[in-house]
Amino acid sequence: MESLHSLTTRLRYKHLLMLSTLGKRRNLHQTAASMYMSQPAATRMLSEIERVFGCQLFERTPRGMQPTGLGDMLIEFADNALARLDRCAEEMHRYQLGGRGQLTVGAIMGAAPDLVAQSIIEMKRLRPLLQIRLMGETSDQLIELLEQGKVDIAIARYATSIQHNQFDFEPLGNENMVTVVRREHPLTHGSPPPLKELLEIWPWILQPISTPARQVMEKELEIEGLVSPKDIIECGSIFAALQLVQKSDALLMMAESVLADYLAAGLIKKLPLTLGRTLPPFGLLTRKDTYYGEPVTGFCDILRRNAALWR
Repeated sequence: MESLHSLTTRLRYKHLLMLSTLGKRRNLHQTAASMYMSQPAATRMLSEIERVFGCQLFERTPRGMQPTGLGDMLIEFADNALARLDRCAEEMHRYQLGGRGQLTVGAIMGAAPDLVAQSIIEMKRLRPLLQIRLMGETSDQLIELLEQGKVDIAIARYATSIQHNQFDFEPLGNENMVTVVRREHPLTHGSPPPLKELLEIWPWILQPISTPARQVMEKELEIEGLVSPKDIIECGSIFAALQLVQKSDALLMMAESVLADYLAAGLIKKLPLTLGRTLPPFGLLTRKDTYYGEPVTGFCDILRRNAALWR
């Protein structure tokens, strides 16, 4: 039997598009229409793909065309391949128009205000025609985008320990996590009560459980023999979390670099808590066994230089 690598090399662009579209629509008629082909032609193409792999990839059910286990694997492969082809086509188009390519960077917000922002400014100074996209997300979201080829590099943390098999990691720095409340919060008057009481009585705004920062907090509570807060608003948006903390009695744990302007303006106040102090360093995440040329390598060099200056 042929290896999976030799089989996938026999897939053409239309095959990838068929797999991706059928995976989303689960309807062969709609897939054929979106690809501007007849349904019999679409049926023949699906049969051709299934012959290549020697097994059934979709099953006809009352709920539509449902992928088999191998079908799901190939849909994911097709989605990732098409995303990278689209990026390549867009970059080639920009070159033809006289541009200088595109760089897409994903960064956790704790790194974005200082390290990433300064590095992007330097990169644009050196390459003013380079189009740079910055996507600020949580580490788990960024790793998914990196895996899908939707960002070139990520400045983040591993979300799970097994991800070292997929990505290379180069530490750059760390965030100082602080706990804050609105400026007129009752806890800003006098010393705060013990952490156990804060967890039991007061509401908290926390990042999603899949993020490294939240997992570190939960681990620290476990070590201290404490339970998670009872009253939680789970929020993955930095902007929304900042609005919520200013308009409620909730406590918010977040990177100090993100909160710096709000703290300086007196809109929020820091509590003397030590939660989040064991957060591991963030760093440069890249896909293993992937060739990176300009402008990615140039931007990585700037990141490393700035990170070394700020340590």
